[in-house]
Amino acid sequence: MDEKNHKNGKGYEGANDLKSGNEFSQSSLFKEEKDAKFVEKYNDTDVEFKKPAFPKETNCKYEADGFKTKNIEGQIEATNHSNRTYWAVLLLLSILSLITRLHNIELPKHVCWDETHFGKMGGWYIKRTFFFDVHPPLGKMLIGLSGVLTGYDGMFPFEKPGDEYGEDVNYVGMRIFCAVLGAALVPLCYMSTWLLCQSTIAAFFSALLILLDTGTLSLSRHILLDPILLFFIMMSTYSVLKFLSYKEHPFSVCWFYWLSMTGLFLSAAIGVKFVGLFVVLLVGFTTIMDLWRLLGIKNNTLVDLTKHFVARAACLIALPVIMYMVYFAIHFIVLNESGNGDGFYSSAFQSQLKGNRLYNVSMPEHIAYGSVVTLKQRRTGGAYLHSHWHLYPEEHPPRQQQITSYTHKDENNKWLVKPSDHDLEKVEKPQILHSGDLIRLEHVGTRRNLHSHREPAPLTKHHFQLSAYGENGTGDSNDIWMIDAPGMPIGTPIQTARSKFRLIHYYVRCAVCSGDKKLPKWGWDQLEATCNPNLKDTKNLYSVEEVEDSRMPNSSFELYSPNFWEKFIESHAVMTQGNSNLKPKEGEISSQPWQWPIDFKGQIFSGKNHRIYLLGNPVIFWGCLGVMLAFFVVYLVSAIRIQRGVQYTKVWTEYREKTFGACWWLLMGWALHYLPFWPMTRVLYFHHYFPALLFSAMMTGVTLDYLITLICVSVPDNLTITVFHTCFGLILSSIVYSFYLFHPMVYGMFGPMANEEGSQMHGLRWLSSWDL
Repeated sequence: MDEKNHKNGKGYEGANDLKSGNEFSQSSLFKEEKDAKFVEKYNDTDVEFKKPAFPKETNCKYEADGFKTKNIEGQIEATNHSNRTYWAVLLLLSILSLITRLHNIELPKHVCWDETHFGKMGGWYIKRTFFFDVHPPLGKMLIGLSGVLTGYDGMFPFEKPGDEYGEDVNYVGMRIFCAVLGAALVPLCYMSTWLLCQSTIAAFFSALLILLDTGTLSLSRHILLDPILLFFIMMSTYSVLKFLSYKEHPFSVCWFYWLSMTGLFLSAAIGVKFVGLFVVLLVGFTTIMDLWRLLGIKNNTLVDLTKHFVARAACLIALPVIMYMVYFAIHFIVLNESGNGDGFYSSAFQSQLKGNRLYNVSMPEHIAYGSVVTLKQRRTGGAYLHSHWHLYPEEHPPRQQQITSYTHKDENNKWLVKPSDHDLEKVEKPQILHSGDLIRLEHVGTRRNLHSHREPAPLTKHHFQLSAYGENGTGDSNDIWMIDAPGMPIGTPIQTARSKFRLIHYYVRCAVCSGDKKLPKWGWDQLEATCNPNLKDTKNLYSVEEVEDSRMPNSSFELYSPNFWEKFIESHAVMTQGNSNLKPKEGEISSQPWQWPIDFKGQIFSGKNHRIYLLGNPVIFWGCLGVMLAFFVVYLVSAIRIQRGVQYTKVWTEYREKTFGACWWLLMGWALHYLPFWPMTRVLYFHHYFPALLFSAMMTGVTLDYLITLICVSVPDNLTITVFHTCFGLILSSIVYSFYLFHPMVYGMFGPMANEEGSQMHGLRWLSSWDL
């Protein structure tokens, strides 16, 4: 890391401010001057105001900033002392972070919470087996890579939480990878906070809050996407702040380096989860404000401004987009074997997966009466028309066989195409199916016909019910459907995969439709299939994916193979649809955004005899919330005093503006990572709050530093050091002791529950909603 700006004291606001080595022993106004004019400037500043708001500020600011001598040699010595303090604290925090994250990392020796998903997906990358997930691929690819590098073969099934790993499963390497990235959050918070306000005290408090937060620690110790996402968010934040610290040296090597790193880590953040978009918005807003600042500098010509804009556009827009597509290109290359996620994608997409029934396959180009087909909804991520022996429950009469939409390939997706007015003869010659034909569809597995009537659908009441009716292929007149191919004249042959058509009920005048609503347990959590009276609805469109008919000549499916752009676009459409379909399952523990900042309810990571509970350190969570409210009060009081004409010295004014500017920027980061969850309709969990917590912790550190300084300059001179040490000690001891109390939630709780005598957590269930 280039530390030129650190040594010069330049940071986010471009000021050459740096605390001295006395930071930990005295209150601070955090100013460093580089030449012998320091004393003269300060004295000139002080006489500008006849009634300064802090009369004794002039006498204490040298000591608060560590300048006990008034010569250049003394200033250099103070700067060197401050540099040593900065690095010593950074080293200490980094070591503690690694220790807390890696301690007993192999425990528990069973699958914890979402390890069942992301450990499994990492194994699929190792085996090159295609799957579907609602998140972009980078995080899961990195988990798979860490597994390969540490000897994991990808064969453990990760079926459900609580499954024992066994002695021959090298799962620890993947946990260590996530833990190391989680450990990096602490020094990154420290360095980012320092860049914002050049205060080692503020940086120390910010990093300490992340170091000793039990929730962040729990997320970092398991095979999850969260520590990877948090790492890339913090690297994006640190990189943009580091880039801004070089604003006095535009277009230098370091300036371009950190601008490029910002773009790279932005692409990585959104490449792990789509919520990485929030840090993209933060960096985007910061960049716009920086360009606005440059526009106000009269020395900048139009050519200069154009160069600045082009450089930012190239590094913060073009580079992230290119890298994001590279992640997907690698994803498509690695996952080339058929898996259980094939059915979410189009027939053309599936045709490129080895082992898929459509890979290098030859099948009839057209469909004939007597062909066995699978029908797939035409929209991206569409499901298959499906049936099984189970009947609709009594509350959804009549009790006929269920018709559903199913997203996976299955034998129960197969249908026999029959004429509407007679049964097929075995010796009958193939007769091609055309648009406008009347047909019946017999479910191959149960030999009942696709059927509809004017009974309401189970969930979508303004649609009609679909069912399977009859026996041995014989039903009634409500089994007749017309093929309607939009944009194609009547009589046009129906082609495999290419033709899109509607199945319109001949009498009820409704079309077969697959929606997004999941059926209850009686419907096996499959999607509802209905008969939609709105014939023009795009959800009514289907195509034939597979055809089985030995009477027909075959054609190669390679004709339908998509290119990279088509696969890239389809993947995002499927992920977007998958995210919108994430609804709480019956009995599933979820949470609401209002619960997160107050630490209202956690998440069980592990049960059995080694209980792990994802819950934020309540002292830290509630403290961050309280300090945030205190900041609003302090800011309001300060604004009122200024409006009323209260005058401050220049040193205090600069310090206040820098602190408030940093707090507002961090508050925006917190809001961007938290407030967008409020209108979301998908299922939400407590762990979604932790990106916002990073910014809340940094804001808390900056605000605490300001409050301590404010108290120190408000007490008599002889009490300043004592008050500083007391405030610092109380905050430090409270955080450390709270971690001591709640650390069993991270490393494992044993024995009785918290509400029972003899429990190691007895008396610590401060809220009844905590499941300790």
